[in-house]
Amino acid sequence: MSIDIKVLNIDQNYREEKEGKMMKCIIATEQKHFYDQVLVRKEVFIIEQNVPIEEEFDQHDREAVQFVVYDGDQAVGAGRFRIVDNKGKIERICVLKSHRKRGIGRLLIETIETYAMTNTDIDTLILGAQLQAMPFYERLGFQADGDIFLDANIEHRWMKKDIKKLISS
Repeated sequence: MSIDIKVLNIDQNYREEKEGKMMKCIIATEQKHFYDQVLVRKEVFIIEQNVPIEEEFDQHDREAVQFVVYDGDQAVGAGRFRIVDNKGKIERICVLKSHRKRGIGRLLIETIETYAMTNTDIDTLILGAQLQAMPFYERLGFQADGDIFLDANIEHRWMKKDIKKLISS
């Protein structure tokens, strides 16, 4: 599948203007974008949460659509999306500690949702949420689905969201 979209239009409510710089979430299409998302993931997952590097970066990075959030020129958030068993799987959502609680996670998730609704035929989004992040995802319409499991020695729980309702409304 070819990706033509470089910047997705997101409701102005989720963009933050700071010193003339606009927060933006893009699909990684250039080597710099891929490098930037690696740096954000390394900082959050490997350094902050002690996830082993061989678990953080895997074979799915090649097939996934990678997203990066920029505050001006600085990469501050990242995530990836892929289709697994006819569901859209959101993975590796992270925001630098210095930029949390500013709407960046919301921007990232809503950009991925927009991408999924406009570029795929899927009806459902799924993600494995760290337990402390579940309230964040619930505010975005995700519902817990299943038991707690360990991923990289961190407790997670599956969550899902029906986007078919969003597309038809």
